[in-house]
Amino acid sequence: MISKDKLARINALAHKAKTEGLSLGEQKEQKELRQEYLKNVRSSFKNQFKTMTVVDREGNDVTPEKVKKLRDEE
Repeated sequence: MISKDKLARINALAHKAKTEGLSLGEQKEQKELRQEYLKNVRSSFKNQFKTMTVVDREGNDVTPEKVKKLRDEE
């Protein structure tokens, strides 16, 4: 999980980019922070997706094979 400090920095850089612009160093920092944030979001989503089970009206497990394969990878 990304820290509150890093999230606050991402937001501060986004605000500064809209109002006054960023230096090259700040642009690089913003890109790195965004990549870390996106990596974290993707990882969290993938973990949630792995725990998903799809059940039809009759109570049969109809979870897609892709999801089952994700579970088996670990």
